[in-house]
Amino acid sequence: MRSTRTKPERIVVEAAGHVGHVFASRRPAAVASAAPAVVLVHGIGVSHRYLQRLHRHLAASVDTYSIDLPGFAATPTPAHTLSVAEHATYILGALEQLGVLEFVFVGHSMGTQFAIEAALQQPHRIPHVVLMGPVVNDERRTVAQQALSLGRDCLFFESPSSNALVLTDYLRCGLVWYLKNLRLMLNYRIEDRIRGVTSPILVVRGEHDPVATANWCHRLAARAADARCLEIEGTGHVVQHNRAVEVAQTILAFAGVGAPGSAAEEYTS
Repeated sequence: MRSTRTKPERIVVEAAGHVGHVFASRRPAAVASAAPAVVLVHGIGVSHRYLQRLHRHLAASVDTYSIDLPGFAATPTPAHTLSVAEHATYILGALEQLGVLEFVFVGHSMGTQFAIEAALQQPHRIPHVVLMGPVVNDERRTVAQQALSLGRDCLFFESPSSNALVLTDYLRCGLVWYLKNLRLMLNYRIEDRIRGVTSPILVVRGEHDPVATANWCHRLAARAADARCLEIEGTGHVVQHNRAVEVAQTILAFAGVGAPGSAAEEYTS
């Protein structure tokens, strides 16, 4: 699998009364396949920027879309804080406007919550769900515990480039909007909501991720109708940036396109 250097097209999309940005890499009709598109959605406070490496590698094989949700990055801030379900409704509506009717949903961190809600709202459109570094660990649901885990991750397990992307996006997001969404993230019970998802689920984590621990990911997958876990060696929470090639290979193999990467190891505990 070779990455593509073609810059994605930035599209402003209004859906469900809110405005976000979609970054689209669509393959020419002559080389397009029947495989569903892959959609990448960021977590709290950040943007599509820390998904760019993964986007580029995926776009070499399938149509790929990354989304900046309303209120994040350079998108307009909604009049009220959107619920997890409202974020999912925006994503589904925006992609429908672009003609993306079936897709593999790949969410990172809080983006995994949006993935679950979208799969519950319109399961016929989402044949596969990928949860990268899912939150929130039901044994670490307080602000202090989350801050400690994220701090450990930034200090010990992230690259300088991933830290720079995340921190500058946090500054763009702003403290007020971040805290409003943090409350939503902490209150969302992904461990309960995942039970209703019928599509196959792949839970991906970095080997050293203190936010999405191995125990938590295993317990979360066990609650789903059809789920398995994969661990990527030598990285932390922002696994898709620091190990983009391995994560892309894993996603494509899970979706039935390409072969699994050698760095991905299935685990059972």
